Amino acid sequence: MEKRGIPTPMATSEPNPLTATRETDIATLDRVVIRFAGDSGDGMQLTGDRFTSAAAAFGNDLATLPNFPAEIRAPQGTIPGVSSFQVHFADYDILTPGDRPDVLVAMNPAALKANIADVPHGGAIIVNTDEFSKRNLTKVGYETNPLEDGSLEPYQVFPVAMSTLTRGALKDTGLSKKDAERAKNMFSLGLLSWMYHRPTEGTERFLAEKFAAKPDIAEANILAFRAGWNYGETTESFAVTYKVAPAKLPTGTYRQITGNTALAYGIVAAGQRSGLPVVLGSYPITPASDILHELSKHKNFGITTLQAEDEIAGIGAALGASYAGSLGVTSTSGPGVALKSETIGLGVMTELPLIVIDVQRGGPSTGLPTKTEQADLLQAMYGRNGECPVPVIAPSTPGDCFEMALEAARIALTYRTPAILLSDGSIANGSEPWLIPDVADLPDLAVNFAAEPNAMDGSEEFWPYVRDTDTLAREWAIPGTPGLQHRIGGLEKADNRGHISYDPDNHDRMVRLRQAKVDGITVPDVTVDDPSRNARVLALGWGSSYGPIGAGCRRVRKSGMDIAQAHLRYLNPLPSNLGEVLERYEVVVLPEMNLGQLAMLLRARYLIDIRSYTKVAGLPFKAAELAEVFTDIINDNEPGDNGDDVHVLTEATE
Repeated sequence: MEKRGIPTPMATSEPNPLTATRETDIATLDRVVIRFAGDSGDGMQLTGDRFTSAAAAFGNDLATLPNFPAEIRAPQGTIPGVSSFQVHFADYDILTPGDRPDVLVAMNPAALKANIADVPHGGAIIVNTDEFSKRNLTKVGYETNPLEDGSLEPYQVFPVAMSTLTRGALKDTGLSKKDAERAKNMFSLGLLSWMYHRPTEGTERFLAEKFAAKPDIAEANILAFRAGWNYGETTESFAVTYKVAPAKLPTGTYRQITGNTALAYGIVAAGQRSGLPVVLGSYPITPASDILHELSKHKNFGITTLQAEDEIAGIGAALGASYAGSLGVTSTSGPGVALKSETIGLGVMTELPLIVIDVQRGGPSTGLPTKTEQADLLQAMYGRNGECPVPVIAPSTPGDCFEMALEAARIALTYRTPAILLSDGSIANGSEPWLIPDVADLPDLAVNFAAEPNAMDGSEEFWPYVRDTDTLAREWAIPGTPGLQHRIGGLEKADNRGHISYDPDNHDRMVRLRQAKVDGITVPDVTVDDPSRNARVLALGWGSSYGPIGAGCRRVRKSGMDIAQAHLRYLNPLPSNLGEVLERYEVVVLPEMNLGQLAMLLRARYLIDIRSYTKVAGLPFKAAELAEVFTDIINDNEPGDNGDDVHVLTEATE
């Protein structure tokens, strides 16, 4: 961590061997998109993450897009087995991981074939030539070697024998040929670090710490990293290197953070600010498992993590913890929410605080475990039996996950209700610089437990369903508190007293009270970004669509047209001013990574003919794609067929 724009130098006991000796032309760029791609066993996620960390340490703004197979070990050298990591870094604030890579690092033919369509003509392709054997080419359907048949002439191709060079650099380490070759991802990282003048000390320190228990592996990876850097320095293949200056962002202490890590930190902060122990009952599921992994490291903050035998047991443990006076949390993805629905209903009936984190992925059923989607909204809103209202919120960026985790805790604790937080795979695995907040600025989430009888008839009884007049929340009594014996459970309760009741009028009253409690939750007004104040089209979004919509609006405005943007982080209840905002514009367009779920809800609620633009491809929207849609609507044309044949308006500022 460092002050933004002022990299912190690393003190070393030895001189850094990565010292420039060859002069190259240095081109200054404002932004670059790099994609590392290879076999799922080639370490592309680690490589991309380390390059991202170096960019963050240097002070760039950045956004990332990991993309990997669902299989633990997909068939080697095949297109389904390709894993990639894209990082977009810039000297200004950016909103997306970038539409298309300026540089593709392809570790084998499968990686090249799977990604070449995304590389613009003139883009750079760095290829590991050692993997372009006849067998590997045939495996992915290449009849001829693309490095030799002229098919790559529209691109700048840099052939590098990475495997051979890595083995040569490690020949004196005693590692086998196979083990030495595994470090070729660090060779590529070293080469790209040289090309873009990235700091190297942090990567070497990371490798030494990561493999501290295996010094020979640590040494091998560091040597391979240095070999890649030195190859760039000594070869004549690269005549130009590039610099991207630090971004001018608000002053403060920053760190690179993923959405899942930010959610975990937000839960830790919620426990500290509420003064309650936190119990996470969870079952591992992609792409939410990292929340369980991260929270398990923080027992010193009063965090208890339980890896349950299944999804139902996980949420049962969390709700039981809330009943006992803790902050109960459960994390999952869409298939897990389906299994947890009955217990969420129990939380609604018992009116206990509970945080349910749903990191959405492609469905239905097992679907696309490692791909992103926004298709759980209706499930979150209505996926339970009976009238069972719950608040639903959604972070917009990886860093925003921290604040929204605190918001989920505020809502759950203040209103005594389960609260659903909808993240998704794009936010969960993506990363960005995060301005670490001052602890003093975090909300006070302190809870007052019931301490004495509250019967409205003057008796010495405790009535569990006596409500606060402002929030309609019932009192929360810790079991075992003397004099506060009470009954709660899944059967309908009598108003105030809490006894089991089958009275029709009572049931009607309790259903309406639970709904009114959720409807009355205080949420901020929605804000509108409308620089010209003359826009007649409003681009509306929720969740991870924030970045692509914002980038698309920037492109439209740069072309000389007006467009407004608004983003919803609170989905139930909706902001009180949303109806007025929607009526202000002639046309409202709503992109979603589903078949139009929020658009349907807003049409029904506000009777406005919202233009729905949908995509369920397992990948986030592209800025150029949405810019084309917005432009067509502004020009009174119908938007294109969900991104097919999209015309790229500009590759400039996002």
